[in-house]
Amino acid sequence: MSDSPMATAEAKLPKDIAAEKGMVNVQIDGVWHQFPKGTRMIEACRSVKRDVPYYCYHPKLSVPGNCRMCMVQMGMPPRPAPGQEPTRDENGYEPIGWMPRPAISCANTVAENMGIRTTGELVEKCREGVMEFLLINHPLDCPICDQAGECRLQEQSVGYGRGVSRFVDMKVKKPKNVDIGPRIRLDDERCIMCSRCIRFMDEVAGDPVLGFTQRGTHTTLTVHPGKLLDNNYSLNTADICPVGALTSNDFRFQMRVWFLKETPSIDVNCGTGCNITIHTRGNTIHRITPRQNDAVNSNWMPDSHRLNFHYIDGESRLTEPLIKESGTHRAASWPEALTKTTAALSKYAPSEIAIIASARMTNEELFLVRALAEKIGTAAFSTVPREGENDGLLIAADRNPNTTGAKLIWGSENPSAPLASIREGVRRGTVKALLVLGEDLTAEAGFTTEDLAKPEFIAAIQLLAGPTANASHVILPGAAFAEKRGSMVNLSGRLQRLNRAIELPAQVRDDWEILRDLAGGTQNLIEDVFKDIASTVTEFNGLTLSKIGHQGTVITATGYEIPLLKNETARKAAGIING
Repeated sequence: MSDSPMATAEAKLPKDIAAEKGMVNVQIDGVWHQFPKGTRMIEACRSVKRDVPYYCYHPKLSVPGNCRMCMVQMGMPPRPAPGQEPTRDENGYEPIGWMPRPAISCANTVAENMGIRTTGELVEKCREGVMEFLLINHPLDCPICDQAGECRLQEQSVGYGRGVSRFVDMKVKKPKNVDIGPRIRLDDERCIMCSRCIRFMDEVAGDPVLGFTQRGTHTTLTVHPGKLLDNNYSLNTADICPVGALTSNDFRFQMRVWFLKETPSIDVNCGTGCNITIHTRGNTIHRITPRQNDAVNSNWMPDSHRLNFHYIDGESRLTEPLIKESGTHRAASWPEALTKTTAALSKYAPSEIAIIASARMTNEELFLVRALAEKIGTAAFSTVPREGENDGLLIAADRNPNTTGAKLIWGSENPSAPLASIREGVRRGTVKALLVLGEDLTAEAGFTTEDLAKPEFIAAIQLLAGPTANASHVILPGAAFAEKRGSMVNLSGRLQRLNRAIELPAQVRDDWEILRDLAGGTQNLIEDVFKDIASTVTEFNGLTLSKIGHQGTVITATGYEIPLLKNETARKAAGIING
């Protein structure tokens, strides 16, 4: 009976059961848990919602262990005397002997039968001491600091500090308002030497221009001689700075963060589709920051992408329908503009009409473009290719955010292939009517101003004034990326969702609504258009717009690898980082 499998299983110790799964048993604040071998103590505590404060630690960066804020009390079973078996409690765990001094949880990994205390007199006194040292030379300028509202030093001084300071001498003065790069500014008097910015520039951006100089209380963050913090990823250092030492020139002193509404969305500046948070107040975008998605952009994004939003409320924004009469545009109502467009198109044979759409449009808009082309009867519809240089991190060579979506929706391996023949048809005069949707043809499509003067009729959905809008007989003002809902598919085949962060200007309509009206559709909501896609495009079967979620979902295999994620995976496999 004692040899039965049940009896054998019951005889196994907790360490043996955990080892079979590659796990170890760890007691955190009196409760036993299991974690994978190699898990850092801080991550183990965070995973079971035991709060451990920290400054220098970041799961995507190497561990320097220099802020000392994440200290916990650690314990291990005492080593038994030679020849003796260790004692165990009724659950099979060995008693823990607690060490008399704390350990930093960011740099140490868990072990079998380890104990961790995140509270208690030893831990709390040590944290109070660390906070007191950090605040000795820190300026008391919280009311005017741009980091107020999202400052970890401010938050943790309340939660873990002494509440009073014993320091009575003059504070050390350090450089203030230092221009260290075109997009970022340094207030070194606030720096707590966490070194996050230094490690990011070295390990992620691959541009190690930051470092510490001097020693002790005079340690100063600086750029290397003859260098600037001008890398296209420099603003990520402001994101991860736990205090107000590094701030964005674009956002600095523009708005208090507690007034801002945060909307999760995606970047539309290239095919990577970085996940972003759009920060708004009223109907104005004040900043864009990266949103963590380990399958797309990790925690980062390029400066050029995050700052490309000011055009939305710029002077060249088109805010009402326009109709050209006698060479001059005049304001028109939407019914008049749409009627003018459909009436003009009806005068031409399908072979005389071409549609130039954009791979910057959402899946829903591209689906309606196809429906419009079918209604007109034209096979001449194309996107515009937009190529640049892959930066080896997050910026893809394909500057269109939805090329993959266009391929799937249109069932074409190269949705921009017809563009050359359309352009030639315009020049020969065989294309007499042109629909331009979300593109300035002189910027990327190879058209000249002379080319745009040849079609007898041009109707365009345009966001900004420009050569294409000037040449158009009907201008239909469309929505910016932050003003619309919809979906896109990035180069990795991940379906992701755009969310509306600000409202449309009064006389502007969403692009999908304009296309629906031109195509004679009956959809009342953007969700209805997505349902039509899901019923006709295989890769979208069974999905709804709400099911996509904020992290997206892979719907097709493309084989494309995002270089930054590839680098991050290698660093994680080598044990350099956790996340």
